[in-house]
Amino acid sequence: MIPNTKTSPYYTDDHEAWRDTVRRFVEKEIEPFVDEWEEAELLPRDLFRKAGDLGLIAAHHRPEVGGIMEDLFYMVVAGQEMARAGAGGVSASLGSHAIGLPPITRAATDAVKRRVVPEVMSGRKIAALAITEPSGGSDVANLETTARRDGGHYIVNGSKTFITSGMQADFVSTAVRTGGPGMGGVSMLLIEADMAGFSRTPLRKMGWHASDTATLYFDDVRVPVENLIGEENQGFRIVMQNFNFERLMMAAGCNGFAQTCYDETLAYARERQTFGKRLIDHQVVRHKLVDMAMRINATQAMLENLAWRIDQGESPVAEICMLKNQATLTMEFCAREAVQTFGGAGYLRGQKVERIYREVRVNAIGGGAEEIMRDLAARQLGF
Repeated sequence: MIPNTKTSPYYTDDHEAWRDTVRRFVEKEIEPFVDEWEEAELLPRDLFRKAGDLGLIAAHHRPEVGGIMEDLFYMVVAGQEMARAGAGGVSASLGSHAIGLPPITRAATDAVKRRVVPEVMSGRKIAALAITEPSGGSDVANLETTARRDGGHYIVNGSKTFITSGMQADFVSTAVRTGGPGMGGVSMLLIEADMAGFSRTPLRKMGWHASDTATLYFDDVRVPVENLIGEENQGFRIVMQNFNFERLMMAAGCNGFAQTCYDETLAYARERQTFGKRLIDHQVVRHKLVDMAMRINATQAMLENLAWRIDQGESPVAEICMLKNQATLTMEFCAREAVQTFGGAGYLRGQKVERIYREVRVNAIGGGAEEIMRDLAARQLGF
């Protein structure tokens, strides 16, 4: 199962101390309020500040940019401990900085970094990433939102959708078209929520209810040239680099949710009585738990091996794609078996396994759909 320092070569005492810190935070600041946030379909901004104070935001960023992620296992631990709350919407919205901020730390001007990064790391401001459009998701090279140069500004027109933290974000790292068709015409701009012509509307979803998700609209938004992230027409590579980390982060969280399904099912099976004995005493239930454990262990081994290899300087894109699919399929299997074992109780709102079951599909689609991941892996492998 998901290991600690006593059972794995990848983790140190510092990782274990970090695990304990995040676990206490989740138990105190998140789990008691999940149902309230699910109904509100919004996280309180104060939670971002608390996460900033804890270092939970910094755990997704390297020390050289103000973070504390000395290696990827700090991110892995944070994502899997957050999953213990069984609320993917909380993890997604609270973690939107992890995909919204890297383009800035990687490629923005020093002036923009000084203005934006400390505010986001502290939780005082919220960052989001805007790539997907109503016309398409994974087909980034053909995005349609335009940014036309006009003196010292870009004039942005278009829209983005399915944007995590879209309703509350202060800073939005946005993919736009500054050049001709295809990947060579894509740039990244930092668009700020107080810019004239920027508006947004909320989206209601199957799952991730605690995460605010939005469609963003740009109507002649004037963005200073200084807000260009990287070089003009060179944004496609930034987007692709960002996807690799996002997929690794999602894989860690998905296996954490699978583990939560396992833990909840095991606890329930030990208490629930049927036909004169506990559920755990029925062979069919024990076999379900073993099947869940097999998939979780296999996914965790793949995750940790890839995290270690990336820390050593490798860039195994094909295997990251396969890991993302492996993790979402593991989550899907474990969520299905958990709700099935809970029976009617698993269909009731407020159960961790019920929330996780509803959130299976968003993980299998977001960050690169399973079909896209398979095809990208195939192409990376040369066939």
